[in-house]
Amino acid sequence: MSFLSRKTVLIAIVVVAIPVLAFAWWLLSPLFLNTTVNEEFPLSATADMPAGVTQEEAEDIMEGMAKINMDTVEPMPEKMTEAMVLASGKFRDGDSFHKGSGDVNLYRLPNGDAVLRFEDLSVTNGPDLHVLVSTHPDPMTKGELRDAGYSTLGQLKGNRGDQNYEVPSDVDPDSISSVIIYCMPFHVIFSVAPLSDQG
Repeated sequence: MSFLSRKTVLIAIVVVAIPVLAFAWWLLSPLFLNTTVNEEFPLSATADMPAGVTQEEAEDIMEGMAKINMDTVEPMPEKMTEAMVLASGKFRDGDSFHKGSGDVNLYRLPNGDAVLRFEDLSVTNGPDLHVLVSTHPDPMTKGELRDAGYSTLGQLKGNRGDQNYEVPSDVDPDSISSVIIYCMPFHVIFSVAPLSDQG
């Protein structure tokens, strides 16, 4: 066999061997290599998408709002110093992204009205957050909240600080078992404060 023909055979072997070896590596390499993935849970995974909003747009909205802090510091009205504490609790995280902390007290004023007061509130900000009260002692899903029923006390004034919320006259203060910070457009629980009776 001439030198030229041996060279041609060697080139042909190499040309055939490279794709065969590459295919074998592609097929067998997962047996020898580990791939670690640590993805954040989607912020909007538990959200209900409003009409015309995509999952990606919802993620962008929630990420953007979470970077904004709105401080609200309301003093305790003088009439509340004479009020009776009916129940109290502490805010806790809604999930691994939606965080919440701070104290909440439910007061009955001397005139019979009821008021919620948040102190040292700190909750992840979000679009159109509202303060809800429910008969459920510790709702962790929108289904539990919906099934137990709830009343809204209005829009959250700020995601940080001390705040007061009047309880509507059609809500029995003795029936309130929890306070919820809730994102109305996406139906996501941001934080919950289970209440314990103080009487």
